[in-house]
Amino acid sequence: MKLGVMTALFGGRSLEDMLKHCKASGLDAVEICAGNYPGMPHAKIPELVKSADAAKKFKATVEKAGLEISALSCHGNPLHPDAAIAKEHHANHRNAVELAKMIGVDVVINFSGCPGDSDSAKHPNWVTCPWPDDFSKIRDWQWEKKVIPYWKQEAKFAADRGIRLAFEMHPGFCVYNTETMLRLRESCGDNIGANFDPSHLFWQGMDPLVSLRALKGAIFHVHAKDCRIDTQNTLKNGTLDAKPYGDVVNRSWVFRTVGYGHGEQFWRDFVSELRVLGYDGVISIEHEDGLMSVDEGFEKAVAFLKNIILTEKPAAMWWA
Repeated sequence: MKLGVMTALFGGRSLEDMLKHCKASGLDAVEICAGNYPGMPHAKIPELVKSADAAKKFKATVEKAGLEISALSCHGNPLHPDAAIAKEHHANHRNAVELAKMIGVDVVINFSGCPGDSDSAKHPNWVTCPWPDDFSKIRDWQWEKKVIPYWKQEAKFAADRGIRLAFEMHPGFCVYNTETMLRLRESCGDNIGANFDPSHLFWQGMDPLVSLRALKGAIFHVHAKDCRIDTQNTLKNGTLDAKPYGDVVNRSWVFRTVGYGHGEQFWRDFVSELRVLGYDGVISIEHEDGLMSVDEGFEKAVAFLKNIILTEKPAAMWWA
């Protein structure tokens, strides 16, 4: 396995400075932001897509720094009921897929998106309960009329270019847990899988190790981000928490740097389960810890994971 980072973390640095810093920190790979919610801090993707020479130069810049590109990250909502937002996020997604093909990267990361409750809606509507029946009708309409048709089309578009689409299971979007991830994959194709981020599963009450096993063969990319459950606030309010992320003292859960939500044993089990399931790709650090600076959170994550990830494939044992 290799260690990388989602480069939104270093949006304030130039491409060259960011790459130099990542290499000096001991990383092997970078996950390049390709638009939508992460923005494009290090590459103007629409311009790269239009020029084979520019795309080649961009790839060469990363490789010259001694790094590889693990994925293009294009987290967005192309199903947004606001047509202008949907159009922009769709275009960014398509550009990411095209660029991935041009530079030899086979994974593009996204969210599944979330439509509204009808064609006349103005805002996304995330449904998490079946009753009153209105909610079930909304959810069925979203999947049957929006989610499956759109991603079936986009899965083919990506497959024709040799690209796999990795969805982050994220509350607020239609794919948010193991069951919905598998539903999208079964409905739209085997080149749809997961960008597996355990932090979003912890606060939903899921066990990431159980989810990993259920998604065998569908793990395309992995994020390293932790989550800390505040027991007192959770017992009082539950884990469905809409307070701002910065309100740490009152929130039921917060994102943490790896090791500050769950200890070494979980993360050792996590990378071991990935090895069991055949994943030997990049573990990409995503830092959203409100209690640490960018540099401190990143440096602690690198130091922690360097002692955790499995870097060599096992040789045949004498008894095998």
